[in-house]
Amino acid sequence: MSNPLFHLENIMDLEKWHKLQDSLALVTKMAIITVDYKGIPVTKHSYCQPFCQGVRKDSVLSSYCQKCDARGGLEAVRLDKPYIYKCHFNIIDIAVPIIIDNQYIGAVMAGQIKLRDADSDALEQIVSRPSNSETDHKFKALEEDYLSLPILSYEEVSTIADMLFHLCHYIVEEAIHKNATIELYKKTLSIDTDHPFAESMNSTDLTYRNIQAMQSELSSTLIDNQIKRFTSSEVRSSNPLLQPAFDYIYHHKNENITLTKLAKLCHISPSYFSRIFMKETGENFSVFTPRIKMEWAKQLLETTEQSINQISDDLGFCDAGYFIKTFKKFESLTPAVYRSIYREKHEMGT
Repeated sequence: MSNPLFHLENIMDLEKWHKLQDSLALVTKMAIITVDYKGIPVTKHSYCQPFCQGVRKDSVLSSYCQKCDARGGLEAVRLDKPYIYKCHFNIIDIAVPIIIDNQYIGAVMAGQIKLRDADSDALEQIVSRPSNSETDHKFKALEEDYLSLPILSYEEVSTIADMLFHLCHYIVEEAIHKNATIELYKKTLSIDTDHPFAESMNSTDLTYRNIQAMQSELSSTLIDNQIKRFTSSEVRSSNPLLQPAFDYIYHHKNENITLTKLAKLCHISPSYFSRIFMKETGENFSVFTPRIKMEWAKQLLETTEQSINQISDDLGFCDAGYFIKTFKKFESLTPAVYRSIYREKHEMGT
């Protein structure tokens, strides 16, 4: 995951989140823990039940718990919604995925409860554990704690799962917006003061409603400051219908723009947009946009010290691997090799 903003520890105040997690665990009667996209805990367990504490202290039984956590998280990501399942002791657990901009950044794992009705019959036991005398003996020693596990209805469990899902997304998205805005605001200190957006930064009436627009404008401005060629002022379409599309492409270098969106901007159908765009540029839209982004990428590689990951993010690629693959497709070499060759030639004065 290339973008550091998409790491939970960089997004959330984990100390404050853990306090909220403790409160949620107390209210819901569920044990809760938060993990990152690798499955590594980023918080401590909130109210882990005595039975599960005892099981997880056992090296043999805890391995099955880890398998349940891993499988549950993967299923939640695949479904893009909370996944309710039974562990190897038929205890009810929930995996709540945190997915931002199609990137899985972590999960909230909750549960350690039993159902008061027969609804558990419809739930999958995600990992089965073969019974043997040793594990049966260990369970016997913890049986009193097992019988003391909280009991909820399936409806209550499902409601809690949905609540955690929406709460996590709200908190994480708000944190991303806040952090991104702060970082971009700091960078604007180096923006030329005669840029039209600089004036709006001095306004005291910035509200939450325009934060996202401000982020987009700031990102584009920062990239434009570094890319001296291929600016929007140099692109004039012979077909007036297409001008809004070209303006948008060159003003929003940091976005992954779709043909459908541009067609809507031009107030024409996607199929008609595709035909006249091909006539205007001599290229399909699917070829033109990545090609022009590779031209911008070359300029960033030549004139800045930005990492490959940062350039990938700045040009709207959600994955650095895909950016490298696209660059190599057009230039027949990787971005790192291109930068190295360019600098060697520059140093030699050629």
